[in-house]
Amino acid sequence: METNTEDQNTPQAKRDPRALNAYRHGLTGQVVVRTPEDEAAYTAHCQNMHQSLAPDGGMEVELTQDIADDRWRLKKAVAMQENIFAMGLATPAPISTNHPEVDAAFSQARVWLTSSKEIALYSLYEHRIQRKLEKNMAQLRQLQEDRRKALQQAVEEATLLAQAAESKAEPFDPERDFPLQARYPQLVFSTPEFARLVAYNRRLADAKKQFPAAKPPLRQAA
Repeated sequence: METNTEDQNTPQAKRDPRALNAYRHGLTGQVVVRTPEDEAAYTAHCQNMHQSLAPDGGMEVELTQDIADDRWRLKKAVAMQENIFAMGLATPAPISTNHPEVDAAFSQARVWLTSSKEIALYSLYEHRIQRKLEKNMAQLRQLQEDRRKALQQAVEEATLLAQAAESKAEPFDPERDFPLQARYPQLVFSTPEFARLVAYNRRLADAKKQFPAAKPPLRQAA
């Protein structure tokens, strides 16, 4: 994300550890305000999600970012609820039992009674985010499964065409003889990458013919 703030090394920036910076989201272009620490944690979180989900193509990347943002919001909502109870522990209790654990339990109960509406709203907020998160995850998985099947079909088709060309002693050029982007526009592959997949598939098919898997021995009747 781009940062719109003053130099962090200036005395004014160092003076207040709670200083907020404005950041422009790289995908949406929206400006958000966070502390530098939160921004670093958010960036690392998004990078981990993109690395884990491995999106390919614009739609998958956007869905992955939505998933990352929703998981971030869930974490913040949980932290906010915990902070509400922590504020109750920091507030002097009207009655003290002189027992730290009992006083802490009473403080949490007092927070529940006085802030139950806010806590319920956060719970509803979490539930809605979770439903949206599950919906986006299902859509992402479906897109990735469709892409995987399309790639498998494209490789099989190109492999058959390459084998047919070889049987006629004719050259086979994937870029010329198999226009990948025209047939499968959802696949984000360069011609050299696709050609390597086709070559690998052909070598694998030849190896299976040359070295067929050994059949398991027949079980003898007792």
